[in-house]
Amino acid sequence: MEVNVSAYNSVSSQTDEQPNIAAWGDTLRSGMRCIAVSRDLLALGLDYNTPVKIEGLEGVYLVKDKMHPRWRNRIDIYMGKNVKKARQWGRKKLLIEFQVRKDSLNSIGK
Repeated sequence: MEVNVSAYNSVSSQTDEQPNIAAWGDTLRSGMRCIAVSRDLLALGLDYNTPVKIEGLEGVYLVKDKMHPRWRNRIDIYMGKNVKKARQWGRKKLLIEFQVRKDSLNSIGK
């Protein structure tokens, strides 16, 4: 599916007083391949620890964080504390690939 893609960092100016702690309690460290997803994508199966391939990027990224409810159809790529790198990334529309887990399908119908 096509989504809007931006980047984020674990700095308090972008998150809160615990910038290294993600939504499900994981501790984020530089170099991790993880993303935050807009909450509308959670209902589509992009929930905690879902592996995601992102167009133009190597490897697989795991869903580790949730974005503010105001965002829709969007993911943020985690870029540690490198704010310059995140700004250089900017915003893009890219294709992502993920497989909906069976347990996610069960929760969508509830």
